[in-house]
Amino acid sequence: MLMTKERRPAIRTLRGWAIHVLQEAGAIQECEEHGWAKDRTDPHANERAMELARQDPPIGVPAGEAIAALRDVLDSIGDTCPECPPFPE
Repeated sequence: MLMTKERRPAIRTLRGWAIHVLQEAGAIQECEEHGWAKDRTDPHANERAMELARQDPPIGVPAGEAIAALRDVLDSIGDTCPECPPFPE
């Protein structure tokens, strides 16, 4: 029986890798309507993403640089979609 190993998607940039890891860990999600990334503000998911970066950074990238890339992505997105109307107060 042929056994195959699940392959990671081909990611071309460190930022793309960071977005993928954050999505995989559940730290960010995509707005279903517009496609913008949104921070889920889940500290446990953020920690899972950081642990993934520590244990398995991209080839040739030090773990510290991989973690910095995750933080850069998290710092660059908000918890709401910029195109969605704000909730009424």
